[in-house]
Amino acid sequence: MTSAGEWMRNELESQPQCWERAAELAGETSLPSPGQRVAVIGCGTSWFMAQSYAALREQAGVGETDAFAASEFPLDRDYDAVVAITRSGTTSEVLSAVAALRGRTPVIGIVGDTETPFVDAVDSLIALPFADERSVVQTRFATSALTLLRAQLGLDVDRSIADATSALQLRLPEEAVTAEQTTFLGTGWTIGLAHEAALKNREASQSWTESYPAMDYRHGPIAIAAPNRVVWAFGPLPEGLAEQIEATGAGVVEPAIDPLASLVLAQRVALERALARGLDPDHPRSLARSVIL
Repeated sequence: MTSAGEWMRNELESQPQCWERAAELAGETSLPSPGQRVAVIGCGTSWFMAQSYAALREQAGVGETDAFAASEFPLDRDYDAVVAITRSGTTSEVLSAVAALRGRTPVIGIVGDTETPFVDAVDSLIALPFADERSVVQTRFATSALTLLRAQLGLDVDRSIADATSALQLRLPEEAVTAEQTTFLGTGWTIGLAHEAALKNREASQSWTESYPAMDYRHGPIAIAAPNRVVWAFGPLPEGLAEQIEATGAGVVEPAIDPLASLVLAQRVALERALARGLDPDHPRSLARSVIL
């Protein structure tokens, strides 16, 4: 008999080791070549990692890269390759998109569970079974996949791994654990991380969270900033924004660590908020490990 959140805790705490293994795989994988026009698809958490990878790939000057929720992928659009991300390998929308691309566009799959139909549906496979999970609330698979993708782009992930280790030991920002409402902000590749942090806290603890590009936060969403509410930034905030938020009475959290490691910290907050509310994030309300339609 496991205690509430035990799977999630164990899995999120294993992330530094999982990231190291993912980084080691980067040189052995068949990911899109420089210059290729690429689409990246996924659902939920995997879609947010797709957003981060797409922004990083374009930022690195490697090639035009789009990210789509699998259900919204434009099947009539031409790409040189499609990267499909799925922890379970059974997500209906991903399998449908991959099936429609069969014989038309090479699909590179990234998966956690290798005993699934997804394995035979893609043209090439990157398997991360060491990062697969039991908890419904996903943590290490998504971040390990993004670490692999960052490393494959030639980005240095050593600091990220070291900061993730630190993030497991840092004292949680109390204002984020007790806040009535939290908004997560990002820029560039960290916008996907902001969306994922917001989702994680909604899934695990039924919390009121929102997420936006940092520059867009001024265009309406700042209206909900108030005392006992928090804005969490993935990376430095645009000039003057922290002061605007603080003037509302809301708190500002800006962890001075790698943004992906900051996501680990946000995962810990999600877990602690869930437990404080008597919830079990391993079995969240109305959710399953995979959406099968």
